Amino acid sequence: MKFPDFLKKGDGIGITACSAGFSDDEVNKVRADSAAAQLTACGFPVTETENVRTDIDGRSSAAKERWQQLHSLVTAEHIRMVLLAKGGDYLAEMLPYVDYKEIERNPKWYQGYSDPTGLLFSVTTKCDMATVYGANYGDFGMRPWHGCLENNIELLKGNQIIQKNYEYYQDGFLDRVTGYEPYETTEPVKLKAARGEECLHMEGRLLGGCLDVLVDLVGTPYEDAKGFAQRYKEDGILWYLESFALSRERLPVVLWHLREAGWFRNASGFVFGRPAFFENNTETTYEEAVMEALGCLDVPIVTGADIGHKPPYMTIINGAYAEIDYKKNGLCLRMRKEK
Repeated sequence: MKFPDFLKKGDGIGITACSAGFSDDEVNKVRADSAAAQLTACGFPVTETENVRTDIDGRSSAAKERWQQLHSLVTAEHIRMVLLAKGGDYLAEMLPYVDYKEIERNPKWYQGYSDPTGLLFSVTTKCDMATVYGANYGDFGMRPWHGCLENNIELLKGNQIIQKNYEYYQDGFLDRVTGYEPYETTEPVKLKAARGEECLHMEGRLLGGCLDVLVDLVGTPYEDAKGFAQRYKEDGILWYLESFALSRERLPVVLWHLREAGWFRNASGFVFGRPAFFENNTETTYEEAVMEALGCLDVPIVTGADIGHKPPYMTIINGAYAEIDYKKNGLCLRMRKEK
């Protein structure tokens, strides 16, 4: 597993919009300006591509142009990390243009969450290169930063951070007025072991992302999940997964699809984040829907973790070797390069 060099002061962070960009209004401008200023103040000067502050029907620009703007950061020597501007729906359109050989020749960090799963998962499974499932650019515009963003930067600097779940989370998306709004964490975190265990330990190579995106990658040239599972079978694959808007009916079918496609071969455990939306007209819980597809696998499963669309969230390094401990309503994550 190839780890790009960790960030040091003076390294540039490149921002690009491989999916949606920021719409042209004052609140978004303030948010982006604030993110650039705060990341630069940390010692990492920011370079934005032209499409970061444009958005037309959910796309920052045409698919090929999105790759060209990403490519300008891939080959820029001073850029040591590429941070995706936002989520969205259309990143997959860009993947046919991606030059994976160029990415391998210029190793650097790629970070984002939600629709950026398409790029991160693709790079990690095809190039054996670590990527980061964490905050998008806009998150860094809040003032003050939440502690999870501080942890994010420390991990990218190569510092060993033991991440633990937070006590409260933000339920839903909030309207912004100033552009500086922090998370409003008012709901208590509720972690659950899917089989009711009080304590669990799991370890393996981390891999995962947003299920709504992952299911669209199955069988395309832009993923090698089965190959990744085979190459790291001695370590085991520790899956982290979260969903944006999979319903009670759709969630187990998506998990079934990935399982039957061979993705979960050599799985050592699963950690699920909080879903953004979970339409459910029955009394079936999220845990029960997960178990309908994964209950046949004799591995630990935990739900309700600080991953995904309901912040705060842990920073997850795809390809890192991890140990996860669960005890009652607590979760602890440790990551390192090798087993």
